[in-house]
Amino acid sequence: MEPILSLRHIGLDYHSPDGEVQALSDVTFSVQPGEFVSIVGPSGCGKSTLLSIIAGLLPPSRGAVHIAPGIRLGYMLQKDHLLEWRTIFRNACLGLEITKNLTEETKKEVQILMEKYGLQDFAQKKPAQLSGGMRQRVALIRTLALKPDVLLLDEPFSALDYQTRLSVADEVTGIIRSEKKTALLVTHDISEAIASSDRVVVLSRRPAHVKSIYEIDLGLTEKTPFGARESAGFHHYFNQIWKDLDRNE
Repeated sequence: MEPILSLRHIGLDYHSPDGEVQALSDVTFSVQPGEFVSIVGPSGCGKSTLLSIIAGLLPPSRGAVHIAPGIRLGYMLQKDHLLEWRTIFRNACLGLEITKNLTEETKKEVQILMEKYGLQDFAQKKPAQLSGGMRQRVALIRTLALKPDVLLLDEPFSALDYQTRLSVADEVTGIIRSEKKTALLVTHDISEAIASSDRVVVLSRRPAHVKSIYEIDLGLTEKTPFGARESAGFHHYFNQIWKDLDRNE
């Protein structure tokens, strides 16, 4: 099967007051259709920068990103960025509105997504009336409404408290899998990466390169983040990835 997304020898340099800094040195990996892949690495190693390069927001200094023909990307940021003066429904429609794709048909599709994921009763409420987890669901529906093939997730749960984070990660991962989307998640949380993903890509310290890639096989018939954390193999992967990150390489 051909990859839906490939990174080949991606490097990035930028200028600082102290001179030129190499942020990424040689990042190479690919993502298959339907895969959920997580990227972990030390703080400041360039994980979010890599997503910006994949999304086309930042050109690499070296290497190339290859995206299969006709594939559309969706980007979900760390904060939900809901507009407080708009209703939940109008927030969910914002991407369609900006791209001039808001029609009666696409409005109905948004309504279906809101009903499917338990937000229909909050359609006319304002974001301030929702919990942090519900706000993230709205942000995800806003992204899904644009019908992306690949979702780029930049630490979308980092602003939530730990208990809410676990619950929302479970919900959002379930939604992405039920919608049969390909996903690339940047996270600093090893547990979150293992529990959510089919594979975990481990980056080195800056300048970042790929240290290792783990195929996550927990022997589960149906994988959920909560279920994954309770599986026998979970701690094995956690310890291996922790050791990779702990090495000063």
